[in-house]
Amino acid sequence: MNIRNLRMNRPTHAVIIGAGLSGLACAYHLKKAGIDFTILESSDDVGGRVRSDIVDGFVLDRGFQVLLTAYPDARELLDFDELKLKPFIPGAMVRYKGEFHTVADPWRRPSDCLKSVFNPIGTLKDKLLINNLRQNVTSGSLKSLFERKEQSTLERLRSFGFSNNIIDRFFRPFFGGVFFDRTLSTSSKMFDFTFRMFATGDTAIPTGGMGAISNQLARKVGLSKIQFNCRVASVEDNSVILEDGAVLQTDAVVVATEGPEAARLLSRPMVASMRSVRCLYFAADKAPMSEPILVLNGEASELINNLCVPSNVNESYAPTGKHLISVSVVGRDDLPDSGLLKAVKDQLQGWYGKEVQNWRHLRTYNIKHGLPDYTAPALTEVEKAARIEKRIYACGDHRDTSSIQGALSSGRRAAQALIEDFEAAVETVAS
Repeated sequence: MNIRNLRMNRPTHAVIIGAGLSGLACAYHLKKAGIDFTILESSDDVGGRVRSDIVDGFVLDRGFQVLLTAYPDARELLDFDELKLKPFIPGAMVRYKGEFHTVADPWRRPSDCLKSVFNPIGTLKDKLLINNLRQNVTSGSLKSLFERKEQSTLERLRSFGFSNNIIDRFFRPFFGGVFFDRTLSTSSKMFDFTFRMFATGDTAIPTGGMGAISNQLARKVGLSKIQFNCRVASVEDNSVILEDGAVLQTDAVVVATEGPEAARLLSRPMVASMRSVRCLYFAADKAPMSEPILVLNGEASELINNLCVPSNVNESYAPTGKHLISVSVVGRDDLPDSGLLKAVKDQLQGWYGKEVQNWRHLRTYNIKHGLPDYTAPALTEVEKAARIEKRIYACGDHRDTSSIQGALSSGRRAAQALIEDFEAAVETVAS
């Protein structure tokens, strides 16, 4: 008897809890395999943390985010042309001692090399070491990268020979903004992986905001397969119980939520803790700079970690003749919104002058569950098992690298595990 025909004739159905990137990726791969599914989403739209809001004609991502085009699963799942990606200039501008200094990517911006060589952000040795680091993290496969000895990012940088100068002025604000961790205690495996992705592709944002990524995936899996405003109370065997008391029977359950919510639903620890970030958006008639580049705060004493003008990168982020400014503050959950706003604007005036008084505050996003806390050692196993127990699976960036790639990859692996189990069941019936 043909096993494929058996599988197609056997009613198979999965419930995916969560319409973030991992849940949507899982659904995409299940659909390709001919397995039916329903996605339950507790909010009113797809995307989870990768969503965008429209406020007075401005596109506000829920926290400053970018897409690294080197992500392998993003290349497979997403149509980059349809997203109309616009890239940042490789490198950064670092605010240090009252001035802005360019730190260029010499492989893609050779014209800016002289600006980097003679600025005070790191020594000449540091700048030569970056080339060595680039070669180090881009050689070999991703699998071999993840098999390296794990230490903290700070230990990794110091063991490579970097000075405190460049660590404090560049690496802390840059990767502090990536990992929401200015202490650089994050696993070196995350650092090596992320540096490799930055080095081998563009850093970009889609037309219409980062939410366009989630919306594109949702269209691919079928919006009719997603039920919104459905909060799940518990998962019991192959049953999903909703908060309103409804019970859904299914062949398999995939928990595709943030780590803390996954731990609640599965009644087991999934991630130790989460790192937070706060993002403030401002509208302005005039941008504080013209370049589509990230600005880093090289002064440890100041609150702001990084700043950019998304409308300089992709003009769709602001109405014609206006500009959008994004400011990120890592942690600092202790400050009330009003105190945070005042402190940030005071610092911005020190950077850009009295013109900041005319900037209009649009919204502050307080993202408590920004990323999993991957303080080393945390990634002894980078790709954590998707199969939790019989017909119960989990995916999310807490099951992989804390990144868009990690979310997409974990969704794919959850789908693969589920498909393997369904096919094994069919083979048992056939025999």
